[in-house]
Amino acid sequence: MKIARVIVDVPTSQTNRLFDYTIPDKYQDVLTVGMRVIVPFGPRKIMGFVLDITSESKLNKLKNVQDVLDLTPVLTKELLDVGKWLAESTLCFYVSAFQAMLPQVLKAKYDKELWLLAEVEELSPQLESLFAGRGVIPYEEIQEHNVSYSAIQKAVKEGILEIHYQVNSKETKKTETYITNALEEMELEEKYATMPPQAKKQRQIIAFFLEHPGEIKQKELLHRLSTTRASLKPLLDKGVLQTIQREVYRDPYQDREYQPTTPFPLTEEQAAAIDPIHTSISNHTHETFLLHGVTGSGKTEVYLQSIQHVLDKGQEAIVLVPEIALTPQMVERFKGRFGSRVAVLHSALSKGEKFDEWRKVQRKEVQVVVGARSAIFAPFENLGIVIIDEEHESSYKQEDYPRYHARDVAIYRAKHHTCPVVLGSATPTLESYARAQKGVYTLLSLPKRMNNASMPQVERIDMREELHAGNRSMFSRDLFEKMEDRLQKGEQTVLFLNRRGYSTFVMCRDCGHVMECPHCDIALTYHRKSERLKCHYCSYEEAMPTECPSCESDSIRYFGTGTQKIEESLQQLLPEARIIRMDVDTTRRKGSHERLLTKFGNQEADILLGTQMIAKGLDFANVTLVGVLAADAMLHLPDFRSAEKTFQLLTQVSGRAGRHTLPGEVVIQSYTPEHYSIDLASQYDYEAFFLKEMKVRKMFQYPPYYFLTLITVSHGNHLYTMDVTQKMTQFLKEQLSEQSVVLGPSPSPLARIKDRYRYQTMIKYKNEPGLHKAMNRLFQLYEDQINQNDLQISVDFQPYQMM
Repeated sequence: MKIARVIVDVPTSQTNRLFDYTIPDKYQDVLTVGMRVIVPFGPRKIMGFVLDITSESKLNKLKNVQDVLDLTPVLTKELLDVGKWLAESTLCFYVSAFQAMLPQVLKAKYDKELWLLAEVEELSPQLESLFAGRGVIPYEEIQEHNVSYSAIQKAVKEGILEIHYQVNSKETKKTETYITNALEEMELEEKYATMPPQAKKQRQIIAFFLEHPGEIKQKELLHRLSTTRASLKPLLDKGVLQTIQREVYRDPYQDREYQPTTPFPLTEEQAAAIDPIHTSISNHTHETFLLHGVTGSGKTEVYLQSIQHVLDKGQEAIVLVPEIALTPQMVERFKGRFGSRVAVLHSALSKGEKFDEWRKVQRKEVQVVVGARSAIFAPFENLGIVIIDEEHESSYKQEDYPRYHARDVAIYRAKHHTCPVVLGSATPTLESYARAQKGVYTLLSLPKRMNNASMPQVERIDMREELHAGNRSMFSRDLFEKMEDRLQKGEQTVLFLNRRGYSTFVMCRDCGHVMECPHCDIALTYHRKSERLKCHYCSYEEAMPTECPSCESDSIRYFGTGTQKIEESLQQLLPEARIIRMDVDTTRRKGSHERLLTKFGNQEADILLGTQMIAKGLDFANVTLVGVLAADAMLHLPDFRSAEKTFQLLTQVSGRAGRHTLPGEVVIQSYTPEHYSIDLASQYDYEAFFLKEMKVRKMFQYPPYYFLTLITVSHGNHLYTMDVTQKMTQFLKEQLSEQSVVLGPSPSPLARIKDRYRYQTMIKYKNEPGLHKAMNRLFQLYEDQINQNDLQISVDFQPYQMM
């Protein structure tokens, strides 16, 4: 008797273990580890992942597995191992870790269908009677016809059949209709001869199939014979012709012709940097490289040639890029070099497109995956390299369960496959650079730009002096003159507004009352277009008031510089300038991000104005000026990394200017231009910044000198939240060693979100072997209150968001 050991899809601590189920005879040869099954669990039937198949169980009476959802495992043995490690290291439930690795479509409710991909002649008699001339049948019919599942599985492996998930949101597959002849040639000729002469179009169609037996896309047939579906229908109804549904991949990039590129000759520096990577690939050893290269130094070419080396060995590659750097330009570089061997995974794809790209990986139809954070779970089985570009990006850290960092997963997987990991950045995180200094990572450097292009000149402008000089606009006199100059020369400008932590709020100038969200402790953001105030945490919104709700004065105004406001003042100051604005509002629709960038790349605009999303990965030859407005907006956030994030962002943005033959200039406007992160970013001096910031981190006991763990407790009752956090903090002080510092409890910087009060406790430690054990104990102690009292406790072992 075979027994499946299953993790069920019920994320609670009581169910966070394996449950045993008997495997019925019909699934005996079919079911393997990594597949999803439906199992009875209490009164209901739920999905589960098979982690093990064994022949004995400690229990006497077992229930049966009800259904098998996959005939090919959705998770490889290695990914199951990664999932277990992830669950244990981030303290999440096993099922949450496994779900995180799969595309959205596999988490929805669905019906299954069996698709015929081959000619009927290739089918065994058993399968032929099952399909009975149809191309698609409901999966349930297998049971009714008593066809063995292993016969189906064999046909799936041979590519004769395919299982389709028909998601109720109708998202998972796209088909095209093909037409083919349903009769033998002799019968077709008879039909043609007996057709009345007035049925011209029908005769024409039959004549076509006499000449070209086989199948043709319906669209193409109608186009070729310039006819309509109306003349086709009678022939289909009479059984002269028949339709076949063929699946087509929704390839978001299929309409594009990518110009194939060949490897560029490497500079001396690139060759020196790529050499150790090639050695590691050839010798099949695991090593983590930190590629520290200034913006425009040709890191991408190093990645491309390293991947080529891996593909030549018959292995596979994963490349992670930050979500916002997944620009068409980036995709083009990889598609241009590796063509159809590349799958692209990112959030701008529809669920169906994502699923199709993921299946290409699963079916081994591609060897390279380029994608954002979750692409690190691509189901490759022969990985030869993992590359993380812009490794300092905080978007590589997932902010909800499982709270993994893609870099850690990359290193864990690369150890399993004994292959190299390459972390690339012009401004590596302090943690990575410190590891490279200590020899944990191998440091590779690209200190010069390609073609020895010089880094753009950076000028810092003190906005306090501008105010004193009577300039109340958002643009310093200097920046304005330079923008005018670029307009006359026909060159382009990028204006970057550092919006993070800085939004347009509404305040009364008489009494100082700020309009806040009634459910969250945060100012409402003013949206000019709809004249409404919105909360960006809970989606509460209200109309813009005409008078102050507190003192009834009518001098209530909005403050802050939004991109819209900047665009309006730009249009007044430079009426002839063509402006493209890129922010959350203008890039909401699918494909709009790309449309705007293409427009700018085709020089249909003079100024590109945007937020965070334009700081990375853009490479336009005609951009010679970059202006940074409000450079210090991030410096004043309650976050120990704010100086590091400011330095990184300014360096990245500056790198957008003068990337080709024309020299570039950068103007940074700030109210604290003397701050070391702004000062050193303007000199591109990463080393000096690293040393300075490390001193600060050491003094205040922050990473990389100490590890941090952040515990956030939230509940609808304020006193209860405070009380629980107080008790937890006390418990941790007793459980952990002397070396750990437990700080708190204190209200979170955002003390209330969606009517839930939030308190936090921070642990600082250098070495705390008992930490995971103490956290598990903590969850056990509060388990009942979490399940019955709506208490939420979250633990983050690598907090990037301190809010």
